[in-house]
Amino acid sequence: MDRYSRMVQFLKVLLPLAAILMLSTVFLLSRSIETNVTVPFAEKDIDERLAQQVVTQPQYRGTTRKGEDVQIEAIQAKQGDEDETPNASEFRGRLGLLSGGTIFLDSNSGLIRPDERTATFVGDVVITTADGLQVTTDLLNTSLDEIRGDTPGRVNGTGPIGNFSAGRMTFGTEKKDGPVHIVFTDGVKLVYEPEKAER
Repeated sequence: MDRYSRMVQFLKVLLPLAAILMLSTVFLLSRSIETNVTVPFAEKDIDERLAQQVVTQPQYRGTTRKGEDVQIEAIQAKQGDEDETPNASEFRGRLGLLSGGTIFLDSNSGLIRPDERTATFVGDVVITTADGLQVTTDLLNTSLDEIRGDTPGRVNGTGPIGNFSAGRMTFGTEKKDGPVHIVFTDGVKLVYEPEKAER
């Protein structure tokens, strides 16, 4: 057997051994994995959440028939039972208009009804638009199929021209492809502030 053949035979044994040695070194030097991961809830909290069917940070994302963006989220949602209706706490919404504007909705609680394609904002409802209009009310009903909403009760607000109040507010499009309008009715009162309007 010549020198070249002996070298080939030697390498056939040496290289696999070197590969095994390198692999074992990788496993020996790798850090240990923590298997005792703590869950950030007490066992009692987990039992309550399972019993009440509580969901943390639920989110709804969708588009209207015209392609407008609708986003709704909450801190926590409960399925409810026979005596309690389903609800979500710290209910927030964002309606993206095709014109580029945005309507922000914020309330203490709320509810999405997928079967009726509606969302209801309840308690300390704040409606804010990108052009500086802010309206507060107790209850707001909105649609998930289109940018549309109404307040069955009184509203108070502030805007570029001053402070106002009204018995009711609605928003939506008057024509099929028209812009979104906000309309105040039922005893509108406006305190006009010229200085504010000029800014």
